[in-house]
Amino acid sequence: MARTGRPRSFDRDTAVRQAMHLFWEYGFEGVSLEQLRQSMGGISSASFYAAFGSKEALYRTALERYGATHGKVMLVLHDEGLLPRERIEQALRRSAEMQTDPAHPTGCMITLSSTICSVDGGSVQALTLAERAANREAIRTCVDAAIKDGALRHDTNRAGLTTLFDGVLVGLSIQARDGVSHEDLDAGVTQALAAWDANSGRP
Repeated sequence: MARTGRPRSFDRDTAVRQAMHLFWEYGFEGVSLEQLRQSMGGISSASFYAAFGSKEALYRTALERYGATHGKVMLVLHDEGLLPRERIEQALRRSAEMQTDPAHPTGCMITLSSTICSVDGGSVQALTLAERAANREAIRTCVDAAIKDGALRHDTNRAGLTTLFDGVLVGLSIQARDGVSHEDLDAGVTQALAAWDANSGRP
């Protein structure tokens, strides 16, 4: 069947990147359909829905883009070629650097864009909740591995240490958005790692 109607007058890849930045900066509910359309060159609502289906569907796509680009700093948590402590340290330090980069909105999109939503935003919240839970589980896996191989004492409070580093990771987003410098965030990571060293199972 021949295509009918006016073709979309925007580049989809660029549109998704612009939407990602808007959601990252203002949150899912803080961005209007009008803002999204204008960021794409003022396309019509019909063109928007034809391209993305809905605002929520675009948000899902933007989250995927974030995970495949800026969010890749967290993949080091799964790098079994590094020691568990190194995985956590690199994840935190890389995250602090990424979240304070002036080339894009500060903070972490996963933490900031849908933490607070209306009663109708449950499905959106579930997306980022799952991502944060996955990061928390990856940190827990690092702690468990270190206890198993003797890098941490066998009586280490694994839940407490996991919660500490997960809290630091999430807290970086708020502090970066508040304008705390990369240098100060990185220094905070160093102090947090002292808690790991205090539980070291090796001299």
